[in-house]
Amino acid sequence: MNTKLRTLGLFSIVMITIGSVDSIRNLPATALFGSSLIFFFTLAAIFFLLPSALVSAELASMWDEEGGVYVWVKEAFGKRCGFLAIWFQWIENVIWYPTILSFIAGTIGYLISPDLANNKHFLITVILVSFWGTTVINLLGMKSSARFANLCSVGGLIIPMALIIALGVVWVVNGHPVQIDFRAQDILPHHLSSDMWVALTGIMMSFCGMEIATVHVREVRNPDQVFPKAMLYSSLFILITLVLGSLSIAMVIPHDNISLVAGIMQAFAAFFEAYHLTWILPVIAFMLILGGLGGLNNWIIAPTRGMVIAGNDGNLPPILRKENKHHAPAILLLLQAFIVTGLCTVFLLMPSVNGSYWLLTALAAQLYMFMYLFMFAAAIKLRYSHAKVSRGFHVIGGTLGMWLIAGAGFISSLVTVFIGFMPPSGIEVGGLAHYETILIIGLLMMSLPPFIIYQLRRRTW
Repeated sequence: MNTKLRTLGLFSIVMITIGSVDSIRNLPATALFGSSLIFFFTLAAIFFLLPSALVSAELASMWDEEGGVYVWVKEAFGKRCGFLAIWFQWIENVIWYPTILSFIAGTIGYLISPDLANNKHFLITVILVSFWGTTVINLLGMKSSARFANLCSVGGLIIPMALIIALGVVWVVNGHPVQIDFRAQDILPHHLSSDMWVALTGIMMSFCGMEIATVHVREVRNPDQVFPKAMLYSSLFILITLVLGSLSIAMVIPHDNISLVAGIMQAFAAFFEAYHLTWILPVIAFMLILGGLGGLNNWIIAPTRGMVIAGNDGNLPPILRKENKHHAPAILLLLQAFIVTGLCTVFLLMPSVNGSYWLLTALAAQLYMFMYLFMFAAAIKLRYSHAKVSRGFHVIGGTLGMWLIAGAGFISSLVTVFIGFMPPSGIEVGGLAHYETILIIGLLMMSLPPFIIYQLRRRTW
């Protein structure tokens, strides 16, 4: 591809990665675990964030070819496994969309009336309007999508995230009461309770997506140089902001009062009420909505493009990989919009908004971990089967280093799948049996389609 036609540079890839992974909406879920979140974030960063960033950087530097995870897994294990991997990445997003959209709806609801943040019908209405609107933006093509992503990452994520961290620092410096303790025994877990492991589900989900920008490799100038740098800068920014932002919320809101869909607005309201600056809340709400839409925008297009590439390889019928005049995968974008519309019924099945939010988060995390199992295994396999393929970036330590780093990522992904079946004790999910039944049914329903598609596959595809 002519480099003059490549429109994305280092800044755009960093913004897409940060906008996709770093999310202010994740902060309430991780703030639930108080000062011990420092320990969990450090653990997840070492065993998951770092491996996923390093492995993605190496794999992205091997092929100047669109497809991301699909291409990597296909080269390692064949077309069928590649399709399974990209399916899990795509369907995980379809499950995840209602959670980020509920954050947007909760922000709007909290601004109008705090009670609306827990009104299921209000949440569903805002979710559907926001998702279909963002789908229309992506139907206009990648250039439109990238510009929107850059605007949202700066105005809707970086600025609000920096502000809530700064407010947390000022809160402590001014001697306001803090809801958590920072003693060693509070930061380090002193017993192996189920809630300790459940904490990792939310935190691991916060780190998912480091590989997402690699699907745009053909639109990136000097991708073998850009991607490793982008992974480094993005990882540092994401880790620091998520830890400090979560602590800011945990310090100012009592544990039992934290709302998963409106916790950010709760925190900003507490800060601004203390400083008599409540008039700023509508501005903050607008920025948070912008940031939520930006994260949604990044995730709508990238996995869908990966699915189209897999489809062009004979894994999907021609109708599903059809593109419009803007080269956007129109049929798949519309299909996922209809699926998300159906998934909104989860908010009606669970006894509480927090319960619905957590169930969808756990289901999305488990499906995403299936994809990461493929990706980490492929990275190790490619060190042997494609040893002579040029790499613009190498995971340090040679083949042994790849085994250790990708192996750590593989094990942490597997552990996350199992702990997803344990709901947190402070969230109403209708009982363990009810929660696990819905979760298992969801996993089966979302995992079976690629196997059915392969049974129905035709040579003409």
